[in-house]
Amino acid sequence: MSQQKDTNSSIFTLDIDGMTCASCVARVEKALDRIPGVEAASVNLATEQAKVRLEPGSTTSAEEIINLVQKTGYGAKISSPHGNLDPNPTHAFWGSDGLGRVLLSFALSAPLFLPMFFMPFGIHWALAPKWQILLATPVQFILGWRFYKAGFKSVLAGAGNMDLLVALGTSAAYGLSVYQMIASPHANHELYFEGSTVIICMVLLGKWLEARAKRQTSEAIRALQKLWPENAKVLNSNIEIKEGIAFDQYRELPLDQVFPGDHILVLPGERIPVDGLILLGNSHIDESLLTGESDPVKKSLGAKVIGGSLNGEGVLIIDAKAVGVESVLSKIITLVEDAQTQKAPIHKLVDRVSAIFVPSVIIIALLTGLINWIYLDSVSIAILRSVSVLVIACPCALGLATPAAIMAGTGVAARFGILIKDPQVLELAHRLNIVAFDKTGTLTIGKPQVLEFIDLSGTKDNNSLLATAAGLQMGSEHPLAKALIGAAKLADTNPIPPSQSAALPGVGISGVPSSGPWANQKLSLQSIASLENNPHYSEILAKAQHCFNQGQTVSVLMNAEISSLPLAIIGFGDELKSSAKAAISALHQLHIRTVMLSGDNAAAVKRVGDSIGIDEVFGQVLPNNKAEIIRQLQSSGKDQSRQYVAMVGDGVNDAPALATADVGMAMSTGTDVAMQAAGITLIRGDPSLVADAIDISKRTWKKIQQNLFWAFAFNATGIPLAALGYLSPMLAGSAMALSSFCVLSNALLLKRWRPTHR
Repeated sequence: MSQQKDTNSSIFTLDIDGMTCASCVARVEKALDRIPGVEAASVNLATEQAKVRLEPGSTTSAEEIINLVQKTGYGAKISSPHGNLDPNPTHAFWGSDGLGRVLLSFALSAPLFLPMFFMPFGIHWALAPKWQILLATPVQFILGWRFYKAGFKSVLAGAGNMDLLVALGTSAAYGLSVYQMIASPHANHELYFEGSTVIICMVLLGKWLEARAKRQTSEAIRALQKLWPENAKVLNSNIEIKEGIAFDQYRELPLDQVFPGDHILVLPGERIPVDGLILLGNSHIDESLLTGESDPVKKSLGAKVIGGSLNGEGVLIIDAKAVGVESVLSKIITLVEDAQTQKAPIHKLVDRVSAIFVPSVIIIALLTGLINWIYLDSVSIAILRSVSVLVIACPCALGLATPAAIMAGTGVAARFGILIKDPQVLELAHRLNIVAFDKTGTLTIGKPQVLEFIDLSGTKDNNSLLATAAGLQMGSEHPLAKALIGAAKLADTNPIPPSQSAALPGVGISGVPSSGPWANQKLSLQSIASLENNPHYSEILAKAQHCFNQGQTVSVLMNAEISSLPLAIIGFGDELKSSAKAAISALHQLHIRTVMLSGDNAAAVKRVGDSIGIDEVFGQVLPNNKAEIIRQLQSSGKDQSRQYVAMVGDGVNDAPALATADVGMAMSTGTDVAMQAAGITLIRGDPSLVADAIDISKRTWKKIQQNLFWAFAFNATGIPLAALGYLSPMLAGSAMALSSFCVLSNALLLKRWRPTHR
């Protein structure tokens, strides 16, 4: 059982063995929910996993949970750190879902059912009864033993599943044949061994196809897992990192023995084992399997690298910053696994149906047999029709319909840098009417530069003002802070460190310079939006108009000691991302209205919005007001009708809006807080991925609907046909296996999806 981080509770993941249908899922989930201390449980048939969240302070142990699952009739074991997906899966040829069992069952059954194909030509030939029972018995009780075992466990647990239906149906056909063989030893045509054996053959074939398709839906995670090299070349700690050093003084260590701060040597053509910064060397890095970016990215001294990416032509030395579960690759795998384990809300309908499905089918089968016996006066026909009902009704397709589509859709999206971590997104994305964007770091590259510096203090000492403003931002990771400190370096002036400083949420930062003309005076660096009630607001607006006309972001250095007197206006310019305009155009093609929210002056925001075709802009928006605007947009339809809104952002101040929106999309180039609040994370930080994320979400939702429709339609049509005698047991078994195969194949069509808005 792997325990994952959670601030309020413990989350465990179990690998569950023996589940075959939606009824199994419902029974395991119900059993887990009854355990004292369990807050919530979710079971997934496609991944064969259960995720259990304990209540805060719960003393329930892993062993207790595993024991209860086993008492329910299923196997349970501790999950590996990243689920039960082996990066190099090998499946036993003679395993329970192995191809060997399928081939052997068909080989033994062929002499029983092949003569049926000659009957339309007037050739009535069949094996002698003793040979028929000799071939049918190993199929029924050896190759089909798994159905008896699982069915018996389900009965002990007080419920039914697919295995119980198969065991009952095939046993009825086999038992009737044995009875007829004893009663009429020479009546070969009254034997139905071929019916029971072919049912088992087709169910085994269906299970093999299911297992094969499940492995295909999980290929995205396996591909990500394979990106991790087994070892890392860790340089000896006494080596000085400089040009010309020897690259032969290292130890080859397993990844779990690498720590942050280690210096890692990466040779050309090797995969980078950790997240970190380049200390020496330059190269082109292939990050395609992580970000979906097809072209290698040039990296040099100081650049960030992601563990799992492929080094090109250069020798690199990397300072390890994040290893193991803290690495970007590990977080990506966790996000995809979580999405594939969770259930879409529509799956609740399946759970409700499956809870009563198997008992209902058994009742229908009994009624079918009774009614046919009364009206047709034939025990054999009555039993065969009951068998057909039992077999055709197996709810495999129903249980696989939703998780198979979610696994395929989220998997292919992850390959192209779109991480869908909340399945509810799939149900909402197709309804989206509006997409709202943050500006800085979302539509712009997030690396602003100081373009204007207007002195309002009268000192005519721009260097002192710049050093003071840059000093207030020392230690901050905000893009504007980095731009100010960079401008000070370019002006060859050192930032003046403050003796004290404090962040002003939604406003800026304040501090007391330790030296210079404003030593020991309280100063603040604020956004224009936060100065609306300042007595000098009109003067500031007039002086900053030139900056607004250029579409610049404006901050004001204020002296809080003297009536909040403005000291300087600083204009920042941030280049738009090259794909910003195309991203907005792609959304318009999907008939989605676009909005931009920014704390910048309204005129500056409008200028940027007009340049890329944004439909509506909101300027001078404080961070705590972004969520309120999202709520307003949600009721902005005709007659205040409900609109579905997506929010795209990257910063801490975007987190409330991301959580308020129907669909939150976070740029991975931003903060962890934003990514936690969002249902979708865009790994490349490319706004063109927004339209692609909506597209794959819509397609996945459509596949879920298609699968559920056909799964329900199959049972709704098949059961009456079987009850009326239009489906023999053999055809019922074939059709049941085919239904599961069709549902999985339909889901796997999503793997052909490719981004179209790049």
